[in-house]
Amino acid sequence: MKWWFRQPLYRQILICILIGIALGYLLGPRAVLLKPIGDIFIRLLMMLIVPLTFFTLISGITKLESMSSFRSLGGLIVLYFGISSFLATILGMAIALAIQPGKKAVGLLKGGEHVKAAEFNIWDNLVSWFPKNPIEAMAEGNMLQIIVFSLIVGIGLLALGKKAKHLIELINEGAELMITITEFVMKVAPYGILALVANMVASLGSQMLTEVLRLILSDYLAQLVLLVIFYPLVLKYLARLNPWRFYGKVAPAMLVAASTTSSGATLPVSMAMAEENLGVSKKVWGFALPLGATINMNGMAAAIGVIAVFAANLYGIPITPALMLQFVFLGLALSIGTAGVKGGGIIMSGILLQSLNMPLTLIPILASLWPLLDIGHTTCNVTGDLVGTSLVGSRLKLMNKNIFDQKISPKP
Repeated sequence: MKWWFRQPLYRQILICILIGIALGYLLGPRAVLLKPIGDIFIRLLMMLIVPLTFFTLISGITKLESMSSFRSLGGLIVLYFGISSFLATILGMAIALAIQPGKKAVGLLKGGEHVKAAEFNIWDNLVSWFPKNPIEAMAEGNMLQIIVFSLIVGIGLLALGKKAKHLIELINEGAELMITITEFVMKVAPYGILALVANMVASLGSQMLTEVLRLILSDYLAQLVLLVIFYPLVLKYLARLNPWRFYGKVAPAMLVAASTTSSGATLPVSMAMAEENLGVSKKVWGFALPLGATINMNGMAAAIGVIAVFAANLYGIPITPALMLQFVFLGLALSIGTAGVKGGGIIMSGILLQSLNMPLTLIPILASLWPLLDIGHTTCNVTGDLVGTSLVGSRLKLMNKNIFDQKISPKP
């Protein structure tokens, strides 16, 4: 038992996934006996959705500290974070529309038989994002309205500045509380996922498993395009930096990100790389990297675009221009709200499905795949933070190019 509890979470989840697959094949229909364990795990995730979104989104905005910070250095870095997440969502959605994961498995998930696309035009859709009553939106779990309300509150607190000091502290403490509770829930994730996978394997056919492989392909292709095309273009043409030298300088942070799958856990390494290897001023990285670990999740934004198309295909929902607009907005908003902790993306996937009025029957599949998918997501998230930090440092002349151009000497 001591050996088990010493294992990192991702390894526990991978082991439980393998056990769950074996149990699903061995138990067959009797795997339904494990379903209550999985149901409890899903309920715990649903419990977190509204408060986690509310507190972490507002907390991320208030980290800018003041409107003057927002307009200067903060404005530039937030603009980059916003545009890169926006483009990442479009990229993920475009790749998924090309590969069409889930298209050949329509109706195979129980709970999705009566899912229908809402009848609305683009303007009615936009109007519906704004809540008449935020408390009612929270009670009904209307995530789009909760997200918009949270953004408005965050900007309002930013405008108030020191007048709202205690309220901002309360919001930040609320965000810390929800992240801590999320970490507690993720400690039981291996057992919940084991039950969910066992039940999934026993009930799904080979066609669904094929579509799951197409989902993995779409997701990783989106992450690959970010790493080898999008980031190098930003570095070369906007930051005027050598992309391949940059990757050599930040490789340690990328490896830590891939192995821990946590932007927060990688933050100290990213800070060291920014100062020691990239030559970026502390004035820039001290602001941009902690903020980026909270609100800049390019990998997750691309994944949301992929997952949204996958879910719509599975439930037979036509992907209209209005729905694609909703995908892009959710990709931007949810990537901002994804706390930099392990498994945060599973919760955000639940928010995505709930926001799109889709059942959560897809969550067991996503939860079982997340340890594999999150390697790419976190690597892109952390790399995107360092790209943005280097871009701002270079543009504002707050970067020592001599340090950036130096070769890394091996430590004795």
